[in-house]
Amino acid sequence: MQTHIATTPFGRRPMTLGLISSQVTARNIDQGAKVSKWQVFRDIRDAKEVLGATDRALSILDALLTFHRGEELSGEGNLVVFPSNEQLIRRANGMSPATLRRHLANLVISGLIIRRDSPNGKRFARKGQGGAIEQAYGFDLSPILARAAEFRELAEAVAAERKAFRVVKERLTICRRDVSKMIDAGINESVPGNWRGFQRRYEAIIARLPRTAPRQVLEVLADELEDLWADVHQTLESFVKSQDSSANESHTERHIQNSNSDFNPTGETEYGLGKKEEPSGTAEHTDNVRSLPRRDLPLGMVLSACPDILPYAEGGQIRTWRDLAAAADRARPSMGISPSAWQEAAEVMGPQHAAIALAAILQRAEHIRSRGGYLRDLVERARQQKFSVWPMITALLNARMGALEKAAASGVAGGTQGGQVAETRAGASSLEISSALRDSMKKKGW
Repeated sequence: MQTHIATTPFGRRPMTLGLISSQVTARNIDQGAKVSKWQVFRDIRDAKEVLGATDRALSILDALLTFHRGEELSGEGNLVVFPSNEQLIRRANGMSPATLRRHLANLVISGLIIRRDSPNGKRFARKGQGGAIEQAYGFDLSPILARAAEFRELAEAVAAERKAFRVVKERLTICRRDVSKMIDAGINESVPGNWRGFQRRYEAIIARLPRTAPRQVLEVLADELEDLWADVHQTLESFVKSQDSSANESHTERHIQNSNSDFNPTGETEYGLGKKEEPSGTAEHTDNVRSLPRRDLPLGMVLSACPDILPYAEGGQIRTWRDLAAAADRARPSMGISPSAWQEAAEVMGPQHAAIALAAILQRAEHIRSRGGYLRDLVERARQQKFSVWPMITALLNARMGALEKAAASGVAGGTQGGQVAETRAGASSLEISSALRDSMKKKGW
């Protein structure tokens, strides 16, 4: 005959709502439920931090499972084990009685076992006829069977979290290495860029990295490092592309002999066969930069040489240098020039000369494959005081005047109609430069 099932602990141990919750869960077990006790134990071991179980408590749970004879926990069988403290200490590798009691309490609080205490607190089983156990007092393993699916889900979640933590640590380590070495490369190779600012950003991110941090904190820092990596990598990549573009353009320009009809921003040309030396923008060769006019370019002269900038002006008119700079800033995105390259050009050349250079590049955009790289190359030359906007604008003016003169001559020779001749003359008059400046340009060979 089975007696009343104990629901409260023996002695001075209090009854808690947590114990009642564990008992309610243990009663909701299907009669046909079966699980491998060692598989569930592995899931519990993987999820021990979430469950609040200690390492020593799991050692005791392992020992308790050994007292259950079957390999499976079944809803149809008896799940109460009743070893003495001496037997548990022996199978738990000899821990002290006080340690045993403390970690048994941890298993109860974690909801992994339930105490089924006898009236005097002893653990034993009463057998009936045929040797079957009618009543057992000890530790009930029913919560392990009842929560087996929960333990499996917790173990999978812990494994996924552990993997995500490992991945974010790898991201963080790789980004730290890449950013640090790319900044060193940019500084050592004298690549134009805000390397001091990049270094300060890197140090500020690393200073917020604690010795031990949760995954969420590491992901935030890794994202910031990846943003910094993108900026540093773009700076290096743009410089490399500009170098390749400059090399390709230099190779192509070797076949061009007439500097009056081709864009030559620095004034550098090859020597023609039997012709006089052309002006050069490289100071160490002809000192042309120092021989250029000291006064600023007239705005009308710039607009005559670069009319393609006018559609980007507000209202289609440019009256001041500020209007030209605003139009250049609007034209920049369509040319593929990054904000950093435009800002660097304004800082090195000055806003006025940077706007002139961009307008000139726009005028010859179809002949320049990498406009951003070209502008960075001009900025580097300006930083070395080897660049002036005068040869750039005069080359464009010469090209326009030559084209208009050829059109007028071909129109007269071919007997063009009066309207076409008038149109050609109107185009020639749109070049707002004085006759004195035109004569000076011819004398200097521009």
